[in-house]
Order: sequence, then structure tokens, then C-alpha cells
Amino acid sequence: MDAIDRIHEYLRFGTVLGLDRMKDLMDRLGNPQDDLDVIHVAGTNGKGSVCRYIYEVLRAGGYRAGIYSSPYLEVFNERIEFDGEYITDKELEDITDKVCAAADNMVSEGKESPTEFEIVTAIAFLFFKKKGADYVVLEVGLGGRGDSTNIVKEPLCSIITSISLDHTDRLGETVPEIAYEKAGIIKKNCPVVVGSKDAEAKAVLRKTATDMGAAFFDATRAVPKIVKSDMKGLAFSAEVLDKEYKGINISMAGDYQADNAVTALYAIELLRRQDKVDITSKEIRQGMKNAKNIGRMEVLSEEPWVIIDGAHNPDGAKSLKNNILKNFGEEKILMVLGILADKEVDEVLDTFKSITSDYIATEPANPRALAASELSSKIVAAGGNSVTAEKPSDAVKIAMDKRDEYDVILFAGSLYLIGSIRREIINSI
Repeated sequence: MDAIDRIHEYLRFGTVLGLDRMKDLMDRLGNPQDDLDVIHVAGTNGKGSVCRYIYEVLRAGGYRAGIYSSPYLEVFNERIEFDGEYITDKELEDITDKVCAAADNMVSEGKESPTEFEIVTAIAFLFFKKKGADYVVLEVGLGGRGDSTNIVKEPLCSIITSISLDHTDRLGETVPEIAYEKAGIIKKNCPVVVGSKDAEAKAVLRKTATDMGAAFFDATRAVPKIVKSDMKGLAFSAEVLDKEYKGINISMAGDYQADNAVTALYAIELLRRQDKVDITSKEIRQGMKNAKNIGRMEVLSEEPWVIIDGAHNPDGAKSLKNNILKNFGEEKILMVLGILADKEVDEVLDTFKSITSDYIATEPANPRALAASELSSKIVAAGGNSVTAEKPSDAVKIAMDKRDEYDVILFAGSLYLIGSIRREIINSI
């Protein structure tokens, strides 16, 4: 059994929030996380992009940085990256042996088993310590307070991006409740940068920061002025902590990316002012431009336009809609959609109907997937036209066979869907 199969065996323990198992596991592994300088990032949407901006800026500055993210799109190793390279199969195998041995000892002693995400997080910490990482950019998996990444005691900086309704079965049914869970990553005397524009969420985060004695930096005070925007990225200017950043170029499409970039710049500038990093303005510009996130508003072809995006909740759907209508408002669009059943499916569909009325309904390779037939029925009930293709590979074939009929073919929904079809789309172009 290889490392990934062994890791997936822990899926049977589900996703259970709480840090008791993680503390026990990390104690047995020597607590490598305590020896790492961590930038900790939570949020409903945008956290992956913010992580990537910071990671690439650190690398451009000459630092040996690691980034931990989820989920992966095409290969498991994507989740743990160091200095521009994914963890190798051999490294993953060796460290998995150590982590699973510790987990097995916990179970043999009658203790609760770690979950899959806890196992993977432990592997990442051990890997980054072994590599001698100067910095680790750590993305929260779910929520914040009870997430396994929250084992970190003293991050250099905590960052909380946008907050909206998602995972309401686990994090709460209102924005303030969800904000409370994400505020759990705020640590005593550790600065926090907030990119959320929601007033209720911000109030919760500010109160938590005050209670923890953590300096609070509101990144939304810096309103970016976008001077150029298209599907290849955008350029903007903004004043960040009294420093004027002019003509910052980023390679991720979507005007909302300017907000993510500003949140990252706040964190970088904060770390510079605290003498935590020594990075020049030129290196910051280069890192921001280098940052890319596969599967997020990613253009795979331009004739016709073939775009993939992991928009899967209401806020993500609105951002996708705004970007597509801005760039392709008059074009004929076909959307291939697959989504998880525990998402706000009706609200997402209500947003997407502004983009097009032509769909192919499929389903992600995930036990929580909404059946393609049910999604297709919902699309038709909402006034759209839908073809049903249960297998994502069939959905890709049907869509690509219609290339001559549409100006844009847009694949959207769960990242579990985007990951499984990305390579097939590339091979079919």
C-alpha cells in the first residue's frame, strides 16, 4: 500500500473538528510546528490566492518557503509544496510512515484516531521542518478554531480573508457564527490582517483581536484602483500601511483578485516593518506577478475560450459571474457544472443563470456530490437547458464536441470536479 492509500484509510474517521487528537499526534512527533515561522490564513473565499501571493513574494525575496493547501486538483503532492516543488513520492512515503506509526500507537492505546486531514497536516509540518523552511504559508482546511492547522501557537501573522456562508452544518448558520470559528486562529499578541468586507464578520474579528491583545489591521481600508483588467490578469494601485504601491501586476484574473492581493500586501508590509522579512519592492512586484492558482479562473484555451474555476459557494459564484459577464457579456457560453450536495445549490444556480442558459450537469468524484440528474433537474426548473453526463470525462467530451457552437466553454463548481477534468480538458484541446 503506498503513502496516499495509507493516508486515505483515515478518511473513515470523517472530518471532526477539535485539537485534542492533533496535540497528541504532534507531541509524539516532536512538535515540529513549534520550530516553524508560520503565516496562517483562513477565510471562506480567497485564502488560497492570498497564500499563493505571499508564498511567491517570499520566494522572490530569496527565502526558502513552504505552502500547505487543500484540496489538491490533479495530484495529492500539490498540497505540500516547498521552494517551487511538490513533495516527492519518496519524501511523502518516508514521512507518512512516521506519522501513521504515531497514529497507530494512539489507537493501540485506546485513543481516538487522527482524521485524514490531521495526518496530512502532520506530514506537512514534518516535511517543512526537515527542509529547513524559512517560512511556511499555512492554509486552514475548515473553519479555523478546531482546524488541525490551528496547532500553531505563535504565527508571525494571522490572516482572515472574506467570510460568507459555507459549511453551515459545521461552522454555524450565520456570518457572525462562522466569523467566530475563523477568528479562532487569532493568537495572543500576534497581529491579524483582515480582508473581509462584511461588517458583522469584521466586528467579531475585531473583538477577538482586542480580547487577545492582537494588533488588528483592516486590509479593506486600502481600496485598490484597478487600471487594467482582462482574462490574463490585472494591474492596480493601492496605498498599504502608508506605502504607495503603483502599477502592481498580477496574473490571476478577476477584479476580486485585487482585494486578495491587497490583503497579501498588508501581511507582507507588516512583516517587513516588524523586521521579520527583508524584501525589496522589486521582489514584491515580481512575486505578485509570479503567483498563479491552477483551477481558479484558469484559461486553458482562447479559441474558443475554455475556462475552469472552482466556484462552489454563493460568494464564489457571484465573483465568477461578475468576471465572466465583464469579459464575455455578449458571448455565447456553455457551462459545465458539478457541485456538492451540501452547498447552497439553489442560490449558486440562481447566480449562474445570469451567465448562460445552456448547461451540462455532471458530478464531482466525491461521496457528497449532488447527482448529475438532480442537478440537471434543478437547472431545468430554474429555466435553463441541461444535458446530463454523470462522468466528468463524458461531460468534457460533450462540451469539447460543441466548441464550434460556443464562444466560451466554462467549467465550474466543486474543486473536486475541476481537479478531475483539468488534465482531460488540456489533452482534448
